[in-house]
Amino acid sequence: MADIITKATRESFGEALCELAKTNKDIVVLDADLSAATKTSIFAKEYPERFFDCGIAEQNMIGVAAGLAASGKIPVAASFAMFATGRAFEQIRNSVAYPNLNVKIAGSHAGISTGEDGATHQCLEDIGIMRTIPNMVVLNPADHYEMIEATKAAINYDGPVYIRLGRLAVDSFNDPKTYKFELGKGITMNDGDDITVIATGLCVNEARKAVESLKEEGINARLINIHTIKPIDREIIIKAAKETGKIITVEEHNVIGGLGDAVCEVTSSECPVKVRRVGVYDRFGYSGPAKELLDIFGMTESNIKKVIKEELGK
Repeated sequence: MADIITKATRESFGEALCELAKTNKDIVVLDADLSAATKTSIFAKEYPERFFDCGIAEQNMIGVAAGLAASGKIPVAASFAMFATGRAFEQIRNSVAYPNLNVKIAGSHAGISTGEDGATHQCLEDIGIMRTIPNMVVLNPADHYEMIEATKAAINYDGPVYIRLGRLAVDSFNDPKTYKFELGKGITMNDGDDITVIATGLCVNEARKAVESLKEEGINARLINIHTIKPIDREIIIKAAKETGKIITVEEHNVIGGLGDAVCEVTSSECPVKVRRVGVYDRFGYSGPAKELLDIFGMTESNIKKVIKEELGK
């Protein structure tokens, strides 16, 4: 097993961009006056001539990124998820996705784990917003190693990509020696026939701990990591639905429009089973320590275990 690295995925993203830029001269990075927070500052320090601070003007930043992509560059436009997907939605839709330009959009500080920044900055809608846009790929990596590989895949993919970055430092659980990232393909992390838990992003590790703990109680839950929300891995979901009969989804996002809804869309048309969604239920967050908020909103190991037991009638 590889060493556990405790790091925010936003930092892993910044490091990955720098590494990729060594051999790919077309990568350029844009930020909206938040490079210290999004960690694109790591890239800016190494490649100042390829970094553009667009100021607090996210809509213009996306327009500039579209122009750079049309000129043959691979622009990465970063800001907080709330601003990148909310404020600049129209520009993403019409200037990037409609002409299918090769722009990568990085949304940092997404979800409840943004913590003390509070409800205005805790973007719980970004996945839902981005996956409604035609041509858009949506990625939500779970740990340091997955973010490194997801960033490589995003850069190598020819087309618009939205990649979600986290603020909170989280423990890695993947082993880089054996880990394989494939765009659009989920990963079965634990096999089981009692029930399926499908998680994404920061919640994958919490779900992993819950599933491992329940083995001691004789509960064998299948665990699937969905790092690509769009295009979603229909095959792995349908197989799990047929073989286990019950699904729980876990996400740091509004249950409306996120992973849970994406899974329901697959099962309802292919293999109808009960799907219970764990996430934020149609409400705003509030200011507080990130780890406490995750616990309050039920995104930690203890609540995931509780939900699994409830669905199994134990």
